[in-house]
Amino acid sequence: MAEDGLRIGGLSSGLAVILNDEDGRGNSSKTRLVSYCDDFCHQSVERTLEYVFGLPYKSIGPLSSPIHSNFVRSIVKNEFSNFHASSGSLVRNRDGLCIFDNGCGPHIVGLEDSSICGDIRIIKSPLLVESLAMFSSVRANVCVSKGKWMYEVILETSGIQQLGWVTLSCPFTDHKGVGDADDSYAFDGRRVKKWNKEAEPYGQPWVVGDVIGCCIDLDNDEISFFRNGLSLGVAFHEIRKMGYYPAISLSQGERCELNFGSRPFKYPIEGYLPFQAPSSVTSFASQLLGCLSRLLNLQSFERAEHSSVEKLRRLRRFVSFEEIFDPVSHGLCEELFSILEADAGSMEYIGWGPFLSVMMEAFGMQAPHDYSSLDKAVDVFLEFEGSHLLFEHLINALSCGCKTASLVLTECPYSGSYSYLALACHILRREELMVLWWKSSDFEFLFEGFLSRKAPNKQDLECIMPSVWWPGSCEDVSYESGMILTTTALSKAVIKIEEKHRDLCCLVIQFIPPLTPPQLPGSVFRTFLQNLLLKNGGADRNVLPPGVSSNSVLVSLYTVILHFLSEGFGIRDICGWLNSCETIDPSVGFLHRGGQQSFPLYLFLRNDPHRTDISRLGGSFSHLLKSNPANNEEEEVIRWEEGCMDDEETRVTHSTRQKPCCCSTSSYDDLTRISKDPVRYTSKSSGHCNHIPERSAHVAAECSAGSLNDEIANKPSSSDQSESEFGYRPVQHVMNVPRESNMSSATLREEELLDALLLLYHIGLAPNFKQASYYMSHQLQSISVLDETDKQIREGTCSEQLKRLKEARNFYREEVIDCVRHCAWYRISLFSQWKQRGMYAMCMWIVQLLLVLSKLDSVFVYIPEFYLEALVDCFHVLRKSDPPFISPAIFVKHGLASFVTFVVTHFNDPRISSSDLRDLLLQSISVLVQYKEYLAAFESNEAAVQRLPKALLSAFDQRSWIPVTNILLRLCRSSAFGSSKHGESSSSSVVFQRLLQEACINDEELFSAFLNRLFNTLSWTMTEFSVSIREMQEKFQVPEFQQRKCTVIFDLSCNLARILEFCTREIPQAFLLGTDTNLRRLTELIVFILNHITSAADAEFFDLSLRRHGHSLEKVNRGMILAPLVGIILNLLDASSSTECREHNDVVGIFASMDCPKTVHYGFQYLLDYNWAGSFRGDAYVGKLGQLEKFASILISRTESQVDTIGYGGETEMDDSACCICYASEADAQFVPCSHRSCHGCITRHLLNCQRCFFCNATVMEVVRISNGL
Repeated sequence: MAEDGLRIGGLSSGLAVILNDEDGRGNSSKTRLVSYCDDFCHQSVERTLEYVFGLPYKSIGPLSSPIHSNFVRSIVKNEFSNFHASSGSLVRNRDGLCIFDNGCGPHIVGLEDSSICGDIRIIKSPLLVESLAMFSSVRANVCVSKGKWMYEVILETSGIQQLGWVTLSCPFTDHKGVGDADDSYAFDGRRVKKWNKEAEPYGQPWVVGDVIGCCIDLDNDEISFFRNGLSLGVAFHEIRKMGYYPAISLSQGERCELNFGSRPFKYPIEGYLPFQAPSSVTSFASQLLGCLSRLLNLQSFERAEHSSVEKLRRLRRFVSFEEIFDPVSHGLCEELFSILEADAGSMEYIGWGPFLSVMMEAFGMQAPHDYSSLDKAVDVFLEFEGSHLLFEHLINALSCGCKTASLVLTECPYSGSYSYLALACHILRREELMVLWWKSSDFEFLFEGFLSRKAPNKQDLECIMPSVWWPGSCEDVSYESGMILTTTALSKAVIKIEEKHRDLCCLVIQFIPPLTPPQLPGSVFRTFLQNLLLKNGGADRNVLPPGVSSNSVLVSLYTVILHFLSEGFGIRDICGWLNSCETIDPSVGFLHRGGQQSFPLYLFLRNDPHRTDISRLGGSFSHLLKSNPANNEEEEVIRWEEGCMDDEETRVTHSTRQKPCCCSTSSYDDLTRISKDPVRYTSKSSGHCNHIPERSAHVAAECSAGSLNDEIANKPSSSDQSESEFGYRPVQHVMNVPRESNMSSATLREEELLDALLLLYHIGLAPNFKQASYYMSHQLQSISVLDETDKQIREGTCSEQLKRLKEARNFYREEVIDCVRHCAWYRISLFSQWKQRGMYAMCMWIVQLLLVLSKLDSVFVYIPEFYLEALVDCFHVLRKSDPPFISPAIFVKHGLASFVTFVVTHFNDPRISSSDLRDLLLQSISVLVQYKEYLAAFESNEAAVQRLPKALLSAFDQRSWIPVTNILLRLCRSSAFGSSKHGESSSSSVVFQRLLQEACINDEELFSAFLNRLFNTLSWTMTEFSVSIREMQEKFQVPEFQQRKCTVIFDLSCNLARILEFCTREIPQAFLLGTDTNLRRLTELIVFILNHITSAADAEFFDLSLRRHGHSLEKVNRGMILAPLVGIILNLLDASSSTECREHNDVVGIFASMDCPKTVHYGFQYLLDYNWAGSFRGDAYVGKLGQLEKFASILISRTESQVDTIGYGGETEMDDSACCICYASEADAQFVPCSHRSCHGCITRHLLNCQRCFFCNATVMEVVRISNGL
């Protein structure tokens, strides 16, 4: 009869159909219990109970009375007793296993304390361990000698850990651990190697959240490892038959959780046993929970098949689901908790295993979820006192599940940690369970677990992105659509997870803990946030401090807060609590409200233990308390009007007609267009040139100070940076007001969330954006190399070379594919359009705040450094984002003009104590002026026009000369000799050239100091370059770093020479009028450079040594340094043609006076013979060279006449009154007070760099001219 029965929903015919009353009103008084099987073979309640309990057909006789819990318990005792007894015998068969009592119980597997070397501590029970020493090792208290055994390790960090097996004789030391001795075997996924005295490549790189299965097969003498259930292959064969202990070695700060069997394995491996077997009670409890699961299935089945059995509702009326559910569920729970009370040790295993499975099955892994079934189950369990411990383990299991869950493409969008988060969010809506979680000692640890999101490694990306395509690729055309579908599915999965993160955080924010005195909403979330930031304060260090959270936790929390502040909470209650104002629209984010802004100064000034260790702009907090006490300002809230620091003509705010980029309709349309086709932006930049070298996220140029070596950093300099006034305009619409009440400070404020957001960005997001920038840059390079290889293959060469090219192509193709996958993942997880919108608004808000506070010295110095670092980093991340956030033409103009104001006014602000921070601002300017769109923003910025020229000249010192050189070169290279070949003249700034000229003319002292440093620096770089060339010629193999250093120094020398060329063109009077010191130094420098360039023994080696990877000799050759020299000479000749200049310094005469006439003549001839056609379009340079040739002829004639004059006069005695330094002039000046004499020219030149006498080293107080009569 069972075979003839109707099958519904894939269930056997023993399942009864429970029908409600005909009119659907569910009137329980009209329902009745019917023991009957009708013509349609719909079974009675007896058959339903058989299905619930998994009993044979018709094993339950007709019922004469309603079901009650005692009846259910009798069924359980009668029918499950045999199962209960037999299951106990299964777990006792543990041959080959020996557990040593370590004080926790005779059958409890744990760590052997006596084996610990280093410092390993259990930071959370049962076995979450962390190393506090540089290298720590420990083994378990269990030994196996035969059979197949395993244990699992959940990675809390992904650094150096050696997981595996040891014998009792294997020593542990401070440097040696698991795998470093005979009969000791380990796997390390950080270094991707296996260890048995020696290391060999093995396995895959691991990530945080990975579950590593460590398996030993003593029947076949093999050891193997598994990553998330997938075999990494047999690691070790033919191991000796001995007693083996599970063991681990961890480097400092590494954490992992060991599972020897006290909980169900995440990924059990068939045939391998856990060390700690579940008790017989566990199996019995699993059976009971399985019955409950089948009971809950009835309700979901009834709803699913409602329409198909509608006609049967008119024929027969069976018992309602509620009537059968209540007694059966209570009977099952009574029996369950009675056995758990007798064996409390099995509670953990049941909570993590069968109980979690029942809840998940009732709720549903994917939407739509069965909230009704889950609520019924939770209601029943909460009626029993012992359920609280069970729910504690459930919450722990859900938190752990979020850490270990991986994204699976076929399960999207409900993949990864979504199902665990959805279940947690639903059950935690119950105040009873929320209180239970909050009271747990592991509340914050579990909260971090819920916010964890497992990142994919290379192999994971291959699984979730099987098809890879990029613009211009030769891959199958179908791969493009495949990749678009894949990235869309993964994007939806990430969105679902982020939604649940926000739901969970909203629950915590709304939760009011049962404390006295009463707490306000948000207090629990604030405490969690403060503690999280406190322990992660050193997350940006090279060696992480203990207890640092997973990066994914920081990213998730940042994403949650960014969404709250940018997109709004969407819940009026929360919005009202945060703002103390019920008129605020919860759908409008804090960052986009515009109008009047405010910020509580106590966030900077309060002596809060959570914040005192944070570095401030003015130094350490403790130092500032002594040197710059804040007095009562911490009680104030500063208020200002949005945009008050911008120029009125160009102001763009949320209140103006032209909206910022983050809120304008056109910007949103652009974002939508880009997001619809994310793959097409795989190989594109942000609409900018890509040849400008930039350090990811931190914007430093390739040649930034300190990036080569200490030699470059320690160049000579003589300048002291002068302090100037900061604040180019008076503050308007800014006021300080007292805090309204103590209540407002006790309430979680949106400004506090913004403060936390910036720190989370700094320690969590910035490293991710840096990595994303690396992959995007590397992808462009790899695609370029691949295209070049394809071109060479198409051109056809010899068969041997063609074979090598094809092998190289396969390698380059794999590199490109790997980069494309990583870039796609970063776009999915980091660059969604709402995140870019929020980041842009965050930059607007913070730069306005910094500008306002810069007017208050006593507060400005207290601003945390991470405010500035996060602002600059976020700005450049958006500028370079892929896909691009907005057009470069309006990126700054429509909302971030204040950023230009800030970097210009503060890159040399002495109130910022960190030189690295000032460099960061200067490097930002250096990068931005490379692009004409951003250069236009500088030209239209009032602060930049007023301050930048003089500030750049004064900032040209030992530390900042490289970025200043890059900036000046970008602004001033319009009409340089030899620069028109590649159209550089169209990208300079006429505005800033004029401003620089005016600054140099109007402030002679400033320009003189700048010119002196320029001479010194160029002389030093050319000397370093010459030395590097000689060193490279002497070596058979040139190190890559040595060649890179040589190339960079040469580039810097060329740039410095170009700036000198600009000076001679725009300010020639500095060389031709007054004393001839500057002209003589310039002449000596030209001769010095020509001598080094023309005296190279091997011209071909000289040029090849300058080549960068992928650059041709057309772009990198000695003409780069020769061209500015020609330009300098021609500029001086043009300027000296005026009557005024002709009457003073004689250019020809200075060159002719050099004591190396042959070198000068050879250098000029080299300039004339050089092939300049490669540097110019057309033949415009011919006339210039004619002018240079004429000058060279005059110089030769002048030099020969001077030689003839000296020769005619014969030998003469040395004049006692001659300068003993140059022997060319009369000693017409003396030092005071030491009275040593020299010529005025030599003394003036010497005093530019040193204020001591060059004879006796005495401090020079004054220089006195000596008349001829003395």
